[in-house]
Amino acid sequence: MATVELTLTTDQIKPSIEELKQILQENGIAGAGGAGFPAYGKLSPKIDTLILNCAECEPLIQVHRQMLAFHAKAILAALNLVATVVGAAEILIALKPSYKETIEAVEAVMHQYPKVKLCFLKEAYPVGDEVITIYEATGKVVPPGSIPIEVGVAVFNVETAYNIYQAVEKQQPVTTKYLTIAGEVEHPVTVKLPIGMTIKEAVSFAGKITTEDFVFISGGPMTGSVAKGHDLITKTSNAILVLPRDHFVVRKKMSNDVIDMQRAMASCCQCRMCTDLCPRYLLGHPIEPHAFMRSATTGVTKDLNPFLDTFFCSSCGLCEMFSCMQNLSPRNMITSYKNGLIQNGVKRPEQPRWEEVNKIRDYRMVPEDRLVARIDLEKYEKKAPLFEGLKDAGCVNILLKQHIGAPAFSIVSKGQQVFAGEKIAEAVADSLSLPVHASIDGIVTEICDTYIAITKSSKGGSEE
Repeated sequence: MATVELTLTTDQIKPSIEELKQILQENGIAGAGGAGFPAYGKLSPKIDTLILNCAECEPLIQVHRQMLAFHAKAILAALNLVATVVGAAEILIALKPSYKETIEAVEAVMHQYPKVKLCFLKEAYPVGDEVITIYEATGKVVPPGSIPIEVGVAVFNVETAYNIYQAVEKQQPVTTKYLTIAGEVEHPVTVKLPIGMTIKEAVSFAGKITTEDFVFISGGPMTGSVAKGHDLITKTSNAILVLPRDHFVVRKKMSNDVIDMQRAMASCCQCRMCTDLCPRYLLGHPIEPHAFMRSATTGVTKDLNPFLDTFFCSSCGLCEMFSCMQNLSPRNMITSYKNGLIQNGVKRPEQPRWEEVNKIRDYRMVPEDRLVARIDLEKYEKKAPLFEGLKDAGCVNILLKQHIGAPAFSIVSKGQQVFAGEKIAEAVADSLSLPVHASIDGIVTEICDTYIAITKSSKGGSEE
């Protein structure tokens, strides 16, 4: 299929949904956070409301508000194009009132786009989660196990929208990633990096690590995971946190499943706090962590609902990081059971129970400042200024699968010269898949089933 090109000028011819889908797919645009759903898969004439998610869901992460403040005009132009193509009636910029600089930047350009409205969200966790953000912004509840389009909504995060602008206006595929580096580092910072750089290299741009025995967390303190220094930056990386090994957050993430179960069997008192503060439960979704804990610890399987309901847990971590007074690990146990069900071929219930939104939901939301204090992150709440210049990399290992769907397949050969932005792996036809592009100029030094390695050539390189 021929490549479609268009611009964001006011006199452009309106492209079709299929033409815009092709542009997003060819340029490898996936959701720049979370699971990395291919952006083209979200485009539909069913969309009535387009939401830009600029709510930093987790503590310490600052990248989304910073990018929107820096690139407001480009991001709103991209959203306006998407809304025009799919026929959406409104564009909601969902952010939190404390993002003063970002709000000013949006207000300075939003008059050019009549569909754009500011939507202020609560300063609570996990506002920023897609389902929670949709409810806070529109009052619509995404049914359990469903997707936003079922309620006429599509959500893009800030970097995804910026990548759409880059693809449409500049024909630039996704080769870089913005992410916040924070925690036990000398200079917390938000940087722009080539995809495929290692976490250890990325952290070096924040200066020295300020503790001897440390652990890397890829992502936020609530939903992120323990990572190694050689792990790679991908299209969905949002943050790297450096925390002491004995920190509460690290200990929770490195807990042992067997010990978690033994502790729960010994001390879960069925107080219901995990359920009473559960964001999905409060929206009416069929997940009750306390009921799962009771069934799992007693081994009683007469009622299978507590086990099947694990499919509807969002893994926000609030139950074990904030709610539980016994310091138990409901989220980790639920995740283990859910993975076990999937591995054994058990499928999510097709018609899950679904209740009305809890009437006292607003009174059970967890303020961000209380969460930060509870998980001992106050000392790391520092500014992490954004630096736009692309950082240099001597070599990169670019994963062939950085999104939900089928991995790309290599179309280059070992020893081949490639240039930043050049396609090096092709999407699988007739499948939810995305191509992969070189993030630096260099020579292909290795090709395997999971990644393509590129070493910087002497005649070129990334912009410093």
